[in-house]
Amino acid sequence: MFRKEIFGQRLLQARKENHETQEQLAQLLGVGKSQISELENGNTSTTLEKLVLICEHYNVSSDYLLGLKD
Repeated sequence: MFRKEIFGQRLLQARKENHETQEQLAQLLGVGKSQISELENGNTSTTLEKLVLICEHYNVSSDYLLGLKD
């Protein structure tokens, strides 16, 4: 089952493993740094288009980021 908290944790982990700042990811997605913070804290979700960008950028599956698979 999808939970924003799991998505946020996995997004944070992927970003840190790639040595990127919230600002760098925000630039890629065309959003503000505060929205990245909200995503990583599990307070909000994102669009399908941005999910695809994240998956392609970090080379991870959407199932993994969404917590559907480990």
